[in-house]
Amino acid sequence: MKKLLSIIMTLVIILSITACSSSDDTNDLPDNGDLGTEEILEPDDSEDVDEPTEQITLRLAELHAEDYPTTLANYEFARLVEERSNGRIKIDVYAGGQLGDEKAVIEQLQFGGIDFARVSLAPFAEFSRDLNALMMPYLYRDADHMWNVLNGEIGQELLESVYDAGFIGLCWYDGGARNFYTSTEVNSLEDLSGLKIRVQENQLMFSLIEHLGASPVSVPMGDIYTAVQTGVIEGAENNWPTYESFSQYEVAPYFVLDGHTRVPEILAASKSSLESKLSDEDIQMIIECAKETQEFQIQKWNEREEASREIVENAGTITVELSQEELQKFSDAVQPIYEMSPYNEYEEIVSKIRDVQ
Repeated sequence: MKKLLSIIMTLVIILSITACSSSDDTNDLPDNGDLGTEEILEPDDSEDVDEPTEQITLRLAELHAEDYPTTLANYEFARLVEERSNGRIKIDVYAGGQLGDEKAVIEQLQFGGIDFARVSLAPFAEFSRDLNALMMPYLYRDADHMWNVLNGEIGQELLESVYDAGFIGLCWYDGGARNFYTSTEVNSLEDLSGLKIRVQENQLMFSLIEHLGASPVSVPMGDIYTAVQTGVIEGAENNWPTYESFSQYEVAPYFVLDGHTRVPEILAASKSSLESKLSDEDIQMIIECAKETQEFQIQKWNEREEASREIVENAGTITVELSQEELQKFSDAVQPIYEMSPYNEYEEIVSKIRDVQ
């Protein structure tokens, strides 16, 4: 009996110890809603992880100096693109002809060596001949007439005309009226006769000079000063800010207000570059940003034109204002160009331009 009682007491003690042990283990379990199972948390590969976005850097070529109206518009364009893309797309502006002259820049732009360029319409028209219609001599009544053309259906169609040549036309910038400036005084059409005048590399501009009785000469923009100084040429033609910014007034002090052409500037992109680097949505955003800078550039242009004229006149430039009768002689002298090939092909566009109010 004592032996049986001893066995029973031993069993009770063992059971008590086991129960206490189980209670302690339960209290050590994590409070995860499943007291009987310890859960091991693994990373969820299905969750999206934000990868860092690589910045795309593009290059824009500009012939003019840092403070020139088109250059200021370039920087505004770059700012808008970076802002709208949240810093994903950055445009570096290379002013002062760092990436080459206009002809070299356009060639690089066509093949994607440069992403953007602001160039004059004259050399660009070699890739889309219809652009010559915008530069026909003595075509516009005034600046407002030109902008009504450029911001309308005609201007948009001509921007799009460069696409097949490898470019994306983004927007127009103001280049003002182009006038003659010479080393000898010019007060009439007869005074211009025989003078060697620098013009852009464009057949229309060559024809213009020839019909006015002068001799067209091709000289790079940066060499005009020396060419006039050494007698290689006796003048050139351009707008007030270019005349002033390149100090050409120092060697060609007579500025003749004939306003023979209004040649707008064009901001263009490389089709191959943008389409290989950016989405359609990005390209559309870039086009919108470019168009937004147009009014900015026009304002800067007007301010600079006024300031440039003041600078050169204070430096001794003689501004020659032709009479209406004399201006009509200039205009009449170039009318045969409108009948020449290939310019007679632009008869329909020219007629539409003249009809724009």
